[in-house]
Amino acid sequence: MDNDPKHTSKVVAKWLKDNKVKVLEWPSQSPDFNPIKDLWAELKKRVRARRHTNLTQLHQLCQKEWAKIHPTYCLTQVKQFKGNATKY
Repeated sequence: MDNDPKHTSKVVAKWLKDNKVKVLEWPSQSPDFNPIKDLWAELKKRVRARRHTNLTQLHQLCQKEWAKIHPTYCLTQVKQFKGNATKY
């Protein structure tokens, strides 16, 4: 919820209230925290650093490199950049 009009309409506000959904205050126009973008960027970087000659090898390489990305990778990135936009 980033104060986008579609998230703050009367219909949405009523639904949230009726369903007892607690909404946190959030600054307008704040950067999205979308960890999958960071993960895709990291995977692309790792795959580009390796060689593949066909689609099967590319698929295997992606799976292998994906498995190497530590589960705390995104959290580490957020901490490193102190909550600001990451460098992907």
